[in-house]
Order: sequence, then structure tokens, then C-alpha cells
Amino acid sequence: MTEKTTKDWETLAERELKAAPESLTWQTPEGIAVKPLYTAGDLDGIDHLDSLPGFEPFVRGPRATMYAGRPWTIRQYAGFSTAEASNAFYRKNLAAGQKGLSVAFDLATHRGYDSDHPRVEGDVGKAGVAIDSVEDMKILFDGIPLDEMSVSMTMNGAVIPILASFIVAGEEQGVSRDKLSGTIQNDILKEFMVRNTYIYPPEPSMRIVADIIEYTAKEMPKFNSISISGYHMQEAGATLVQELAFTLADGREYVRAALAKGLNVDEFAGRLSFFFAIGMNFFMEAAKLRAARLLWTRIMKEFEPKKPSSLMLRTHCQTSGVSLQEQDPYNNIIRTAFEAMSAALGGTQSLHTNSFDEAIALPTEFSARIARNTQLILQHETGVTKVVDPLAGSYYVESLTNELAEKAWALIEEVEAMGGMTRAVNAGLPKRLIEEAATRRQAAVDKGEEIIVGVNKYRLDNEEPIDILEIDNSAVRAAQIRRIEETKRRRDSAKVKETLAAVSKVASTGEGNLLAAAVEAARSRATVGEISDAMRGAFGDHAATPKVVSKIYGKAYEGEPELEVLSGRLDEVSAKLGRKPKIMVAKLGQDGHDRGAKVIASAFGDIGFDVLAGPLFQTPEEAADMALANKVNVIGVSSLAAGHKTLMPQLAEALKKRGGEDVIVICGGVIPRQDYDYLMENGVSAVFGPGTNVLDAARAVLDLIEGKRRNI
Repeated sequence: MTEKTTKDWETLAERELKAAPESLTWQTPEGIAVKPLYTAGDLDGIDHLDSLPGFEPFVRGPRATMYAGRPWTIRQYAGFSTAEASNAFYRKNLAAGQKGLSVAFDLATHRGYDSDHPRVEGDVGKAGVAIDSVEDMKILFDGIPLDEMSVSMTMNGAVIPILASFIVAGEEQGVSRDKLSGTIQNDILKEFMVRNTYIYPPEPSMRIVADIIEYTAKEMPKFNSISISGYHMQEAGATLVQELAFTLADGREYVRAALAKGLNVDEFAGRLSFFFAIGMNFFMEAAKLRAARLLWTRIMKEFEPKKPSSLMLRTHCQTSGVSLQEQDPYNNIIRTAFEAMSAALGGTQSLHTNSFDEAIALPTEFSARIARNTQLILQHETGVTKVVDPLAGSYYVESLTNELAEKAWALIEEVEAMGGMTRAVNAGLPKRLIEEAATRRQAAVDKGEEIIVGVNKYRLDNEEPIDILEIDNSAVRAAQIRRIEETKRRRDSAKVKETLAAVSKVASTGEGNLLAAAVEAARSRATVGEISDAMRGAFGDHAATPKVVSKIYGKAYEGEPELEVLSGRLDEVSAKLGRKPKIMVAKLGQDGHDRGAKVIASAFGDIGFDVLAGPLFQTPEEAADMALANKVNVIGVSSLAAGHKTLMPQLAEALKKRGGEDVIVICGGVIPRQDYDYLMENGVSAVFGPGTNVLDAARAVLDLIEGKRRNI
């Protein structure tokens, strides 16, 4: 298209809209100006346009035939309650067409605690399956041949004992470790940025990553030693540029850690894998996967591999959890279908589709079937698998691919200038940028600048609650404790002591391989908690200092009458109290997902509250002590891991025992409406569900402080 015809189009568009065509340009959160029209001129200077799938730089896919030869793997992420319950769920899904397993562990396991530990009472079996030893792992895969089934495990903090237990479970099923196939996430840098299921400080954690890469390279040729994850970054609020840049920068850091162990790059590079979120920006998400392959090839060339496969980026994807909404939840089926199509058009190698009820609770069998069938329909009924890279050559998608790559590369270079990702994480750069982006987006949603159907527009009144899956946490924990006791009764205590001492020695001296030592400990029936503690003794625990960004939410509302009226009311309440109302934003149990907590703390601070950000992983008693010591008016607990029915009553009781009955307890997050009455009867004054407008929440908190009751 010539410049003249482009001008003709602009004139016509202006006439149709009675406005300048520039008003149609969309500024994305990534800082990309998406124009209403793309032409061949937008592709000038882009080098990869003539490339082919299966060839460097792999923009069009790592395999020549892609889905025309073989569709992506349907790999649904699941795990809940006990190993027995999860095993039954897996076997049903495999019989119904699922091709690979992806294991979700509960938060107690993630954090290296056995189910009998007092700090995990509200977490056992809630957000994943509880695994305490090889005995649980054997039950989890009972009847599932591990020499035939690829198994992905999302595990980072307690990655050593979990992978060791998996290896031993395979052995005792008759499958040697060299026959095991699958992936362990083993991506600890991401945990320090967003998800927070870490145990040890960054430096020894990086050593764990390298030891696993070393062990699997030598002993497990069919197993992927790391899945470098951007998924949790996007879930925490990262823009697509941030997700892309920080994920690839993490990957570069892990390659360097493996090389420092003396490995040859071609020994392990071909078995590094990636994991990305797929959100609702349909074309940009597809372009992101294409840009990721382009940039990873560029990064890997630095290490001068000899094998072309060492340059390829292979990825698993999962549809967005944060895009799911509690309000009008059947809309989530549609959201997930579009996200799944975007992942397919971007060229993912495997895919998990979320269930529509996951903004409320764990998925039911009904919702999980719809999620799985979404992929089956996509593969068999849409024709999307018939053509390799169908978006290739699109003016818009190719331009987006190039612009995402350029912006992400600039951020990768900024990290590199700091000395690499470990130093950037220690300095707090990625965490700060992601939290700023999350807070900015919350303001855009609250103001209605970003429309979410059923939440801030087209909202239904009087919605009927949907059926949800509820886990009896106390029953699961009791069953796990019985199995731990039985395992300890039957094992050779002297052998356990000997193998745990060996783990501790390898951790302390730096000599030997931690995974190799842990395999021996797991074989002797040392538990996940015991192996984790053996390393804790050498490495110590990592405790993050909570920091809250400021002047992001408030800036978005600058000059808005709505905020000015609220600020005026807050001033009146402050005058009555003799100080600003003080709120403590708390996280209880082992739930490290702190996006909601950080957004609330940041926004309430900008509104004018005195905000105390509590540390992660508090017990109810610790939170009560901190609240009373700091004379707060309100404790607001953010819950995303289904522990609220255990932890919230315990918090209210702890306050009562300490004479803090006047402290108002509120909570928010992923809490089913069916649980609201129970919480209100057990010491909670207000519950704020997903999608709550922050200004509405602030008004409700002021109502409570003034003695009024109001729910949102």
C-alpha cells in the first residue's frame, strides 16, 4: 500500500468517525501503540520474515511440521487433597483424552513442610496434593506407567525432595530414572519475584537449580531439568514485555549456572523448557510466543552450542487464571477458549486450559471436563492444526512480534547491566516493576478504562451460586499424619539419620550433588520436610522484607471527584480517631500469592490510610501479635489458597485471647460466596470477593470503623 492510499484511508476513517484517526490508536500496558491499520510498510526492516518453521531463529515454530505433524500435548494441571484422590482424577482424565500429567502440589509441600507441621494446618491438601514421602508419590502414580507417561511437576522450593521422591517411586514401579520423562519446574528466581514459594536464599537456591541440571543431564536423558516460568509473572501483574524479558533473562542465568558446574551447553540446553501465561490480548499473546523463540535463539548463540536444537525454545502454556472472574463465571469458558486458540496460533508445545470456576474454588469434575474438551474441540474441529504458523505474514502480528522482541530485549539488557538476573532479583527490580504494573491495571479496571464483561460492565444482578469443590482440610491432614506416622514406624531410623546427614554435608561443604544425596534419603523414607530441614540447617531460610509501591493507584485517580470525596471522608474519620485509620494487610499460612495484598496495600496507602504490610507466611497468632503491637484498627487478610475457613476463625480467636476484640477483621480474595456466612459467624466483619473495586472497599472499611456493617 502506498503512502497516498494510506492517507486516503485516514481521510475516509476521519470522515466515518468525525474524528482524527489517531483517536483509534490503542496504548497497551506494554507501551505499544496499536494502530487501527497495518500495511506492508510496517514490516520494513524485519529480518525474520522469510524464515521457516524448524529453522533458526524458530519464530515460526521449533518443528518443521508443527501441529500438521502432531498437535500440542493436552497437559492439564491438577492435584488436590490426597494422593489417592488425585490419582483417581488423573486416571479419569487420561482415559478421556489427556496426553500428559501436570502435578499441582499443596502449599505445605511447596514450602518444604510435612503435613504434621503446626505452621501448615490450613494449607494441607487445599491448593494441590499433599506429598510427604515416597509412599505418597507411589500412590499418586499408582496404575500410571511412568515409562510411558510424561509427567510435569510444578515445584521450586522443595524441588530436591520432591524430584528425589519421584525418582524413587519410579524405581519401585520398575522404571529406572533414565526411562523417566517429563519436566520439573525448578525455576527459583521467579519465586523471589512473584509466587514466593521459596525456602532458601537466592544463592544456595541457584546451586540447587544447577545440581538438578547436572544430575538430570547425566542420569535422566528423557527428563527436562527446568521449566523457566513467566506464567506466574503475568498472574502477578507483569505486562507481556516484562513476562517475556524476565523469563528469558532467568533462562540465561540458569544456563550460566549450569556451565559453571562444568557442563557442556549441548548436554542440557535441548532439555530446557519454558512456561508462559496466555491472557486476553489475543494477537499479542500469539506474537509473544513467536518473539520468545526469536530472542531465545539470540541468547543461546552467546554460548556457542554445536547442536541446532540447543537454540530452540520449547514451551508449555496455561490460560490465564487472573483473567477468570467470579462474577458471571460461565463467561470464563469463553475467555479460556480464546486464550487457548491464541496459544495454539503462537505455537505452544503443550497446553493447560483453566476451568471456569477457578476464580472461586478448585475445579470440579464438570468444569475440568469442559476445560479439557476446549482443547479437544480446538484440535479436532477448528482446522487450526492443519497449517503451520497460520499467522505468519500478518502485517499486524509480524509487527507486534518485532516490537515485543525489541522492547523485551531492551529490558533484558537492563538486567544484564545490573550483573544478571540474580543481582536484579536481589535489588528488587523485577518485583517492583511487576507490582507497579499490577497496581496500574487495577486502577484502569476500577475506573472502567479496561472493560471486563460482567465485572465493571454488563454485570448481572442476583447471580445464582455455582457448585464448587470443597476439600475437608482437617480430614486430609489427619490422613496424611497417619501415613507419616506409619512410614516413620516402619523405616530404618539409623539409615534415615545417615542419609540426612549426607544431605546436610553436601549442602554445607558444596561437595557432591544435592539431588543424588536426596535420592538416597528418600529411598530410606526420609520425608519431604526432613530433607528440606537438612538443607535449611546449611542454607538458612529466606525471609523477604515487604515493600509496597506508592503513587501508582493515586496518580491514576488524580483530580477525580470520586477520590477527592473519599479522601475528604477519610480526613473526617481521622479527625475523630485522632490519627489516620490504620490497616494491616496480612497473608496467613503458606500462601505466597501476594498480588492482591500488594495492590490493596499500595492503593489504600495512596488513598490516605496508614498501611502496615505484614510479612508472608504468618500464623494467625503471629498476625494478631503484630496487629496489636502496631495498634491497627483493621486487619485485612488476602486469601487465594482456600485456607480461609481454617485461618480466619483462628485469627479472630487469637485477637480475642489477646484482648483485641475491637480490631476489625476483614478478608478478600478467592473466597466462595457460600463461605461468607460461615466467616461472618466466626469473627469476620466483611468479605471482599474477586473483582471488588478498591474505592468501594475503602468506603466499606471506613463504614466498619464508624460502626456500620457493609458487605461487597
